[in-house]
Amino acid sequence: MAQPTRETRVLACGTFDLLHPGHESFLQQAAALGDELWVVVARDQNVERLKGRLPAQPETKRLATVSSLSVVKQAQLGLPGKDFLKIIEQIGPDVIALGYDQRVPTGLAAAFPSCRLVTLDAHEPQRFKTSLLRQDDS
Repeated sequence: MAQPTRETRVLACGTFDLLHPGHESFLQQAAALGDELWVVVARDQNVERLKGRLPAQPETKRLATVSSLSVVKQAQLGLPGKDFLKIIEQIGPDVIALGYDQRVPTGLAAAFPSCRLVTLDAHEPQRFKTSLLRQDDS
C-alpha cells in the first residue's frame, strides 16, 4: 500500500508591520509554492535587535492580522532570541519563501539541504514598503 504523501509545506517569515499590499502579495506568492502556508511573525524583541527599533504594531496585533488571511494555514510568533533555525526545524517546511529584500539566514541551506529556498518578486516596493508607510504616519 502506498504511503500517503504529506502536503507541501511552505514557510514564510517576516515582521508584517502595518500589513500592506506588498506583504499580501508576498504571502500569496508563497502560498502558491505549495499546499499549505505557515507563517512566522517576528517577535518585537527580535525586530528591535535586527532593525534597531520596535515595530509600529505589537507582535500580538501583527500575528492576529496575518492569521486572518485566507492563504495562511498556520501563523505563529517566532522564538525569542537568535536561534532562527530552531523554529524551522519545528515546522519542517519543504519550501522557504523569502521576500525580495530578505537575506538567507546564515547556516540555513546547510541545516536544511532538502528544503527549497525561493526568493519572491517585489510588489511595487516604491509604494508598498513598511518604512515608507511609517514615514507617512509621522
